[in-house]
Amino acid sequence: MSEVDIRKQAAVLASTETIDGEIATLNLGPTHPATHGIFQNILQVDGERILSAEQTVGYIHRAFEKLSERRPYNQITPITDRLNYCSSPINNIGWHMTVEKLIGADIPKRVDYMRVIMMELARIADHLVCNSVIGVDTGALTGFTYMFQEREKIYDIYEEICGARLTTNVGRIGGFDRDFNEALITKLRDFLKEFPAKFDEFCSLLERNRIFMDRTIGAGPISAERAMQYSFAGPNLRATGLDYDVRVMSPYSSYEDFDFIVPVGTEGDTYDRFMVRQQEIRESLKIIEQALENMPEGNYHADIPDFYLPPKEEVYSSMEALIYHFKIVMGETPIPKGEVYFSVEGGNGELGYYLVSDGGRTPYRLHFRRPCFIYYQAYPEMITGSLLSDAILTMSSMNVIAGELDA
Repeated sequence: MSEVDIRKQAAVLASTETIDGEIATLNLGPTHPATHGIFQNILQVDGERILSAEQTVGYIHRAFEKLSERRPYNQITPITDRLNYCSSPINNIGWHMTVEKLIGADIPKRVDYMRVIMMELARIADHLVCNSVIGVDTGALTGFTYMFQEREKIYDIYEEICGARLTTNVGRIGGFDRDFNEALITKLRDFLKEFPAKFDEFCSLLERNRIFMDRTIGAGPISAERAMQYSFAGPNLRATGLDYDVRVMSPYSSYEDFDFIVPVGTEGDTYDRFMVRQQEIRESLKIIEQALENMPEGNYHADIPDFYLPPKEEVYSSMEALIYHFKIVMGETPIPKGEVYFSVEGGNGELGYYLVSDGGRTPYRLHFRRPCFIYYQAYPEMITGSLLSDAILTMSSMNVIAGELDA
């Protein structure tokens, strides 16, 4: 059903007297578990049919951007963790590459490939959460529990490279603080070997399931034209039939070296969003395999001593290393003046960083382009005229992450 049809249907329903002569006002959230987070939507409903909706952007009030303007550049990485916390490494690495663009750093090829592996693992983890939750909202809990077991294996790999699992704070400006060790390589190869069979079981549970298809096909549709007008990106845009992907349109971190396709849908509904993410998981596996097998030799960090912390053992024995360590930790490293925008293909779409530097120790201005903030503005339009149960499914399929709403 098109947006025009939905609005016409809603207008008809709104102008028609209900059986009991009353249209109800319903608070969907902010504390109901079906909303998967701190979201509030005030609905006007006729029975279970939604006549209109008005959303509240967020209740978190974290002030990420203002916090960033009071922190040295290397201390902003943990803030980016709290944006889309389902795929934190993408946030971290996107921020590092933004600063590297500003300072003109020359990044080794090995760093690019290591970053690609971490970002694609994060994409898989993000999509597993989203699609397994869609299954839960249609009554299929089993797939959720099995896929969360697989996500934990990805977190085991995170832990080997940075010691953290959810909010990773992975890497540094210029690369990583350690190389991939044998334990990480072993866990990664085991994951690549074992995960596809487990994922195929999940696919067979839902992808061609008649109940699942009946519940998701036609739920929460949006056209390609309206998605572009709202500035959609990522899986939610590609589900409408547009193949925009930052990794292809503006390659970064050597993505041009890898062979993969950009999955697209046709109708822009919940089922298409689900299927686009399903296929993207398969493509991410292909990218990781290529990066692992073709991993270049070389350093795991750039030669930028003004920005990259020296090894701790050198700090204890070298005056020069101690000086660099002190300057970086205390935020006394001079940053070039400039204005840059850099974006990556996040789990939810184009995650952008607009950075303005006046040469001080902290950013003069930093703005995050959070894809969820953009998606959520379209939510009332996407659910108007639908049933209440479809509103929950639509929100799940949009993969709205609360941390990206209220930055």
